[in-house]
Amino acid sequence: MEETHLKRRVNETKFQIQWGDTDRAGIVYYPNYYKWFDLAGHNFFRSIEMSPKYLEEEKRIIIPLLEAKCTFEKPLYYDDEVTVYTHVNEVKTKTFRFQHEVYCREIRTGYGYEIRAWTSIGDDGFKAVPIPENIKRILKVI
Repeated sequence: MEETHLKRRVNETKFQIQWGDTDRAGIVYYPNYYKWFDLAGHNFFRSIEMSPKYLEEEKRIIIPLLEAKCTFEKPLYYDDEVTVYTHVNEVKTKTFRFQHEVYCREIRTGYGYEIRAWTSIGDDGFKAVPIPENIKRILKVI
């Protein structure tokens, strides 16, 4: 079967908006989307049994952020129940791209992406390294 026919792995991160997540107008303060993207990305790795802590301690790999973008569509408010849907929509030699969509009930309130590097921790510092083929397969599909 060609890879284009395989289903994407999608992870869900659910939470409730806290009072401290809102601004003076009672609307979610925009940097929180980036915090949620980070949380959702870490949860994605936990869902495939490769928590960031495991990667760092056992494999000497970290996944630093290189680029992020968010588009805001609808406001969120205190006590809203939110779900962030996350999948990997691109894997290159040393980087991958998370796609995130934020929903409140069935309404998408924002979306964006993160580009992260597969980075080894060595005695001489940090260095982007090729993502192993088995990891690429895991990131892309169920």
